[in-house]
Amino acid sequence: MIKKVIQVPVDEKLLIALDQTSKKQNKARAELIREACECYLEQVESEELDRLYRQGYERLPEESGLGEAQIAVAGEILLGELW
Repeated sequence: MIKKVIQVPVDEKLLIALDQTSKKQNKARAELIREACECYLEQVESEELDRLYRQGYERLPEESGLGEAQIAVAGEILLGELW
């Protein structure tokens, strides 16, 4: 994949922390920043999926008693499993 070079201004404290961490992990600063950005984007996506999940249950809540029935069935199934 072709990488694009960007400029991101950071304060000196953050730059020092990035440099220290990159040395500890034996990684280039750019690699560390890419990994941090990927982690952040995964977190944002996960939070969005959680929000959509909650929103769906708010629109169509489970019927009362359904959770207890699911727990009972799961308990019966798990008792038969060979752990």
